[in-house]
Amino acid sequence: MAIHKYDLEERLIQFAVNVILISGKIDGGFASQHLSKQLIRSATASALNYGEAQSAESSRDFLHKMKLCLKELRESLVNLKIQKGAELIQDLEKVEVILKENNELIAIFVSSIRTSTNKNKL
Repeated sequence: MAIHKYDLEERLIQFAVNVILISGKIDGGFASQHLSKQLIRSATASALNYGEAQSAESSRDFLHKMKLCLKELRESLVNLKIQKGAELIQDLEKVEVILKENNELIAIFVSSIRTSTNKNKL
C-alpha cells in the first residue's frame, strides 16, 4: 500500500508529538535538558520541513527540503540513542517505539529522495 503525502505528514507530526511528550518526562539535569531541547528541535523540524516541501517551488527545491527532513530525522535518531544509552529517558518501551518509527521514517525519506533524484536525471 502506497503512503499518501498526508499519511506521511501525520506520521511526522505524531513523531514530533511523541518526542515532545517523552521529553517532558526527563529529569532536570544539564545533559537531559540539553539533549531534549535539541531532540525537540530536530523532531519538529522534520515535520515542518516536510510541510514546506509540499509547496516547493521546483523539483530541486522539493529535493532540498526532503534532504533537510532526512537530516533532521537522522539527528533525532542519534540523539535518541544517546539519551537511551545514557539512561536519560526512563520509559524504555516508549523510546523503542519512537526509535522504530524514526528508523521507518528515515527509510521512507531515503527511498523518496532516491526516487526523486532518479526522476530528475531523466
